[in-house]
Amino acid sequence: MKFDKEYINKPICVIIALAAVLTLAVIVMATYVATVEREKWTKLGEVSVGRPEPLPAARGNIMSADGQLMASSLPDYKVYVDFLSGIERMKDSIAPDGKRVKVWNAKQLHEKDSMWLTSLDTICSSLAEICPRHTKQEYLDHYKRGLEGRKRYMDATPHTVLNFIQYNQLMKLPVFDKKNRYTSGLTIVPRNNRNKPFGSLARRTLGDMFGAIDSGRSGLEQAYDSVLRGVPGMKHNKRVLSKYLSIVDKEPVDGYDLVSTIDVSMQDICESALREKLHELDAQMGVVVLMEVKTGDVKAIVNLMRYDDGNYYEARNYALAALMEPGSTFKTASIMVAMDDGYITPNTTVETGHGIYKMYGANMKDHNWTRGGYGLIDVQQVLMFSSNIGVSRLIDENYHDQPGKFVEGLRRVGIGTPLGLPFNGAANPVIRTPNKDNWSKTALAWMSIGYETQIPPISTVTFYNAIANGGKMVRPRFARGLERKGEMVEEFPVEVIKPQICKKQTLENMQKILYRVVNDPKGTGKKAGNPYFHVSGKTGTAQVASGGGYRGGQSEHLVSFCGYYPSEDPKYTCIVAIRHGYYVASGGAQAGVVFSKIAQRIYSKNVTTNLNLAKDTTAVYVPEVKHGDVASAKDVLDNLGVRSVGAKGYEWGTAENTGTEVTFSPEKTEADLVPNVKGMGARDAVYALTSHGMKVRIRGRGKVEKQSVEGGQKIVLGQTVTLELN
Repeated sequence: MKFDKEYINKPICVIIALAAVLTLAVIVMATYVATVEREKWTKLGEVSVGRPEPLPAARGNIMSADGQLMASSLPDYKVYVDFLSGIERMKDSIAPDGKRVKVWNAKQLHEKDSMWLTSLDTICSSLAEICPRHTKQEYLDHYKRGLEGRKRYMDATPHTVLNFIQYNQLMKLPVFDKKNRYTSGLTIVPRNNRNKPFGSLARRTLGDMFGAIDSGRSGLEQAYDSVLRGVPGMKHNKRVLSKYLSIVDKEPVDGYDLVSTIDVSMQDICESALREKLHELDAQMGVVVLMEVKTGDVKAIVNLMRYDDGNYYEARNYALAALMEPGSTFKTASIMVAMDDGYITPNTTVETGHGIYKMYGANMKDHNWTRGGYGLIDVQQVLMFSSNIGVSRLIDENYHDQPGKFVEGLRRVGIGTPLGLPFNGAANPVIRTPNKDNWSKTALAWMSIGYETQIPPISTVTFYNAIANGGKMVRPRFARGLERKGEMVEEFPVEVIKPQICKKQTLENMQKILYRVVNDPKGTGKKAGNPYFHVSGKTGTAQVASGGGYRGGQSEHLVSFCGYYPSEDPKYTCIVAIRHGYYVASGGAQAGVVFSKIAQRIYSKNVTTNLNLAKDTTAVYVPEVKHGDVASAKDVLDNLGVRSVGAKGYEWGTAENTGTEVTFSPEKTEADLVPNVKGMGARDAVYALTSHGMKVRIRGRGKVEKQSVEGGQKIVLGQTVTLELN
């Protein structure tokens, strides 16, 4: 069949031809871009898709043993303004004096000035409310100086760090908002601020951070930094249709919450009792460590130092880091070594004479030497009277020719054992080892009564805790475990350092002697005793070396008491150490009385009422309920079988005990008014105030009795409210 040209559709042919040409052009252009212009488009792609950036993880909280928040991350911010951001730099000119002058695009400068000046009055009025440290006029003057001087990095809120709420409010203002954020030239510097709701309570143990870096510097923050910090994620910014989108490549994993062993109320009890005595003595510093016997859990640790203003603050962790000559609390270890080696028994006697004894040319004195001394006494009385002569003679007579055996014995019973604590700066005991270069005839005698040795308080309390714990020495524990979303995911075990520090008979003898030190009317530790339960322990009084020696008269002393209670079934071991220059120094009368107050208050705290005993056919026991979280209070009452009414439809309220039931009433709160937190517990009060953008400082324990800013007043963001609890 012959081809007929009349059947050719000319329009279709044209379309096919054009498509072929277009396809060829696309192929040619793609080849050109992929080869000749490859470098150009690669650079453009780098601009469109930003480099990967870390996505920070939220740092975990530090909780108290009783579930209260002790440290949490609340970000704060510094914001800087660049008044030359986005302005094109022209060719520089030369001034008449020969100096080079920067020249900027005049049109762009005018547009930026107009943008700022149009909104400046509104911005400064709002800033005076958001950050009331400065007035509206002061902010106006500050920004006008920035505009006139073309400042590159001007502080948006001078001398003020913004909290999260203030930052969000700032970012809603004209020029600072999303629409103008890039043209206004903002530099935002977020910082990882650790908020401590209980103020300075246990501050040195909780620790500090390295400024804006999410890294612990000291204390628990440093020791458990790796688990608190979490794992950062990754993101990048991508430009799509002239807008930047943040693309998350890898989600961050938030840090674990650390459950500490600190009990907030016990910490407060210890700090209050110590602070009171420090003020009374005008002392330089003081330490308290309270330890749970069976677990080694440090329930409270206080480190107070006097500053120039006469007040006491947590400045350094003396309990862990301060190497001190322990004085007479060390005598317990010396007697234990000699008794364990079989050289002495509780009934062994020693002559102490009239209170002064010549030890190789140096006078050894007992504290009653002006009253004639103790004469012939047995080992029990040696510790009960804290006789320097008695201890030094017993040790020197048995170890003078073998001092190395005595030193080895000190390490055997645990007083010289390094504790291996995970804190920066934690010190190990320093006990001299005999050799020809550093040993003298008097070294052993003075060493046996707590001089020429340096022991941190944490080591002393750990040693006494082993005596209370049936001879088992456990490592001090500062953290119980890790939590995530309220669930315990890892619990740290109790670590045993020494299963038995001495022979069973030695331990029983020492326990009886330490009991007599406090409970015998003639014992030096009687001031540490208590009428409600028995205490066992030992006093300590040591003169503090100054200028390479010991000065008489008004020299400083370290007074201490270390013991445990109740003696029959020990629950807690505690050391109190105070350094002062008071004219009288007494471990029992000064440190012992602090121990007694702490022990009694904690003992009272742990006395609870058994509701089952209170229930009968004629009486109904209804406990006192604090104001605050109504749902939580009702849940507790339901579990106790106590009737409650009126606890539905609201979160916060007041509680009234009618004698037969608890009646709840709603507590009205408004977003811009200070909540009334009187009658609440510390935890609810702190939550209520901080959730309204306020800071909180707490004094005392119990229910809130007073608040420095009364409920119903207009909120000033960032303002500190002091709560007094009773």
